[in-house]
Amino acid sequence: MSTATDIEGFVKKYTPELAAKLRASRRKLRALVPRGYEFVYDNYNSLVFGFGPTERPSEALVSLAAFPEWVTLCFIFGKRLADPKKLLRGTGSQVRSVRLAGPADLDTPAIRALLGQALATPGFSVAPKLKTVIRSISAKQRPRRPKSG
Repeated sequence: MSTATDIEGFVKKYTPELAAKLRASRRKLRALVPRGYEFVYDNYNSLVFGFGPTERPSEALVSLAAFPEWVTLCFIFGKRLADPKKLLRGTGSQVRSVRLAGPADLDTPAIRALLGQALATPGFSVAPKLKTVIRSISAKQRPRRPKSG
Protein backbone atom coordinates (compact mmCIF):
# COMPACT_ATOMS: atom_id res chain seq x y z
CA MET A 1 0.00 0.00 0.00
CA SER A 2 1.07 3.59 -0.57
CA THR A 3 1.35 6.29 2.06
CA ALA A 4 -1.61 8.15 0.52
CA THR A 5 -3.73 4.98 0.61
CA ASP A 6 -2.80 4.35 4.24
CA ILE A 7 -3.66 7.93 5.20
CA GLU A 8 -7.00 7.76 3.43
CA GLY A 9 -7.74 4.59 5.41
CA PHE A 10 -6.98 6.45 8.64
CA VAL A 11 -9.21 9.38 7.64
CA LYS A 12 -12.12 7.15 6.59
CA LYS A 13 -12.48 5.97 10.19
CA TYR A 14 -14.14 9.33 10.94
CA THR A 15 -17.63 10.47 9.97
CA PRO A 16 -17.82 11.71 6.37
CA GLU A 17 -18.32 15.28 7.61
CA LEU A 18 -15.31 15.28 9.91
CA ALA A 19 -13.19 13.43 7.33
CA ALA A 20 -13.99 16.16 4.78
CA LYS A 21 -12.96 18.89 7.27
CA LEU A 22 -9.76 17.03 8.05
CA ARG A 23 -8.84 16.49 4.39
CA ALA A 24 -9.45 20.14 3.52
CA SER A 25 -7.62 21.43 6.62
CA ARG A 26 -4.65 19.18 5.90
CA ARG A 27 -4.58 20.33 2.25
CA LYS A 28 -4.52 24.00 3.36
CA LEU A 29 -1.80 23.38 5.94
CA ARG A 30 0.32 21.46 3.43
CA ALA A 31 0.04 24.45 1.07
CA LEU A 32 1.33 26.70 3.87
CA VAL A 33 4.18 24.29 4.65
CA PRO A 34 5.45 23.18 1.22
CA ARG A 35 8.87 22.14 2.54
CA GLY A 36 9.97 19.89 5.38
CA TYR A 37 8.38 16.78 6.82
CA GLU A 38 4.82 15.79 7.60
CA PHE A 39 4.70 13.13 10.32
CA VAL A 40 1.60 10.97 10.53
CA TYR A 41 0.52 9.27 13.73
CA ASP A 42 -2.63 7.16 13.87
CA ASN A 43 -2.54 7.17 17.67
CA TYR A 44 -4.71 5.82 20.44
CA ASN A 45 -6.58 9.12 20.92
CA SER A 46 -6.40 10.79 17.51
CA LEU A 47 -4.99 10.98 14.01
CA VAL A 48 -2.18 13.55 13.95
CA PHE A 49 -0.33 15.27 11.11
CA GLY A 50 2.76 17.04 12.49
CA PHE A 51 4.92 19.44 10.45
CA GLY A 52 8.59 20.17 10.99
CA PRO A 53 11.64 21.35 9.04
CA THR A 54 13.75 18.22 9.64
CA GLU A 55 13.37 14.46 9.75
CA ARG A 56 13.28 14.65 13.54
CA PRO A 57 9.70 14.51 14.84
CA SER A 58 10.88 16.28 17.99
CA GLU A 59 11.40 19.39 15.83
CA ALA A 60 7.79 19.54 14.61
CA LEU A 61 6.24 22.97 15.15
CA VAL A 62 2.56 22.60 14.30
CA SER A 63 0.13 19.74 13.90
CA LEU A 64 -3.44 18.90 13.01
CA ALA A 65 -5.16 16.43 15.31
CA ALA A 66 -8.47 14.79 14.47
CA PHE A 67 -10.77 13.68 17.27
CA PRO A 68 -14.25 12.14 16.89
CA GLU A 69 -16.03 15.50 16.89
CA TRP A 70 -13.45 18.13 15.88
CA VAL A 71 -10.11 18.98 14.29
CA THR A 72 -7.54 20.89 16.33
CA LEU A 73 -4.59 22.95 15.16
CA CYS A 74 -1.77 22.52 17.69
CA PHE A 75 1.21 24.80 18.19
CA ILE A 76 3.99 22.82 19.84
CA PHE A 77 5.57 25.98 21.30
CA GLY A 78 2.28 27.85 21.53
CA LYS A 79 2.95 29.26 24.97
CA ARG A 80 5.63 31.47 23.39
CA LEU A 81 3.35 32.91 20.69
CA ALA A 82 1.80 36.36 20.78
CA ASP A 83 -1.95 35.75 20.78
CA PRO A 84 -3.75 39.12 20.93
CA LYS A 85 -7.08 37.53 19.92
CA LYS A 86 -6.79 34.97 22.76
CA LEU A 87 -7.49 32.02 20.45
CA LEU A 88 -5.01 29.58 21.95
CA ARG A 89 -6.20 27.07 24.53
CA GLY A 90 -4.21 24.93 26.91
CA THR A 91 -2.45 25.12 30.22
CA GLY A 92 0.57 22.89 29.68
CA SER A 93 4.16 24.02 29.77
CA GLN A 94 4.38 24.65 26.00
CA VAL A 95 1.60 23.31 23.70
CA ARG A 96 -1.40 25.45 22.82
CA SER A 97 -4.19 24.72 20.36
CA VAL A 98 -7.16 26.10 18.45
CA ARG A 99 -10.21 23.98 17.70
CA LEU A 100 -11.12 24.54 14.04
CA ALA A 101 -14.77 25.03 13.10
CA GLY A 102 -13.69 24.18 9.56
CA PRO A 103 -10.82 24.52 7.10
CA ALA A 104 -11.70 28.19 6.42
CA ASP A 105 -10.43 29.00 9.93
CA LEU A 106 -6.92 28.46 8.58
CA ASP A 107 -7.47 31.50 6.33
CA THR A 108 -8.36 33.92 9.13
CA PRO A 109 -5.80 36.66 9.80
CA ALA A 110 -5.45 35.70 13.48
CA ILE A 111 -4.68 32.03 12.77
CA ARG A 112 -2.41 32.96 9.86
CA ALA A 113 -0.50 35.24 12.24
CA LEU A 114 -0.10 32.40 14.75
CA LEU A 115 1.06 30.06 11.99
CA GLY A 116 3.48 32.70 10.73
CA GLN A 117 5.05 33.00 14.17
CA ALA A 118 5.17 29.24 14.73
CA LEU A 119 6.69 28.47 11.34
CA ALA A 120 9.20 31.35 11.32
CA THR A 121 12.31 29.23 11.30
CA PRO A 122 15.02 29.26 8.64
CA GLY A 123 14.95 25.46 8.66
CA PHE A 124 11.91 25.30 6.40
CA SER A 125 13.55 27.38 3.65
CA VAL A 126 16.38 24.87 3.27
CA ALA A 127 14.26 21.74 3.83
CA PRO A 128 13.39 19.44 0.93
CA LYS A 129 9.99 19.48 -0.74
CA LEU A 130 7.39 18.32 1.80
CA LYS A 131 7.75 14.62 2.48
CA THR A 132 5.10 12.59 4.32
CA VAL A 133 6.25 9.90 6.74
CA ILE A 134 3.95 7.55 8.65
CA ARG A 135 5.57 7.34 12.08
CA SER A 136 3.19 5.11 14.01
CA ILE A 137 -0.08 3.25 13.92
CA SER A 138 -1.47 2.25 17.30
CA ALA A 139 -2.96 -1.23 17.44
CA LYS A 140 -5.42 -0.11 20.10
CA GLN A 141 -7.44 3.03 19.36
CA ARG A 142 -10.38 4.89 20.76
CA PRO A 143 -13.41 5.04 18.46
CA ARG A 144 -13.00 7.66 15.73
CA ARG A 145 -16.71 8.43 15.54
CA PRO A 146 -18.82 10.13 18.19
CA LYS A 147 -20.89 7.97 20.48
CA SER A 148 -24.50 7.93 19.26
CA GLY A 149 -27.40 8.73 21.46
